[in-house]
Amino acid sequence: MAKNPHPASRAVAENRKARFNYEILEDVEAGIQLQGTEVKSLREGRTNIADSYAGESGGELWLYNVYIPEYQQASRFNHETKRPRKLLLHRREMDKLIGAVAQDGLTLVPLRMYFNERGVAKVQLGLARGKKTHDKRESEKKRDWQRDKARLLRDRG
Repeated sequence: MAKNPHPASRAVAENRKARFNYEILEDVEAGIQLQGTEVKSLREGRTNIADSYAGESGGELWLYNVYIPEYQQASRFNHETKRPRKLLLHRREMDKLIGAVAQDGLTLVPLRMYFNERGVAKVQLGLARGKKTHDKRESEKKRDWQRDKARLLRDRG
């Protein structure tokens, strides 16, 4: 398994299928604009980012289709579960990502959502290009071979 680049961070959700379906060219850390009940619900860890993506609207980046369940103790002051959430990035980073998506036909895919050392919710976005079917087969073969090789080495020594 890959080593966690943020050792003090606590992962809330991870998009494990993203690395299989996409070739990740670059990754960027972004903040998320959340409501209070969304933060509390994130801390419970039942978030799903598998079908989500980031896109541009009005010159800003938004995170679409992220499922953050309602916080049970919030009663009537709850949030919408799949509302678009604004991503917080520096203008230069945002323009670079929007340009890559518009010109090169790339996609912004959330790879994982976590709380950093200071307790702030962050999302790791990947600038990705979709894989073809034969590329997916090739990466599956590599993964199987690595697993078999590790098993053989473990049994031998």
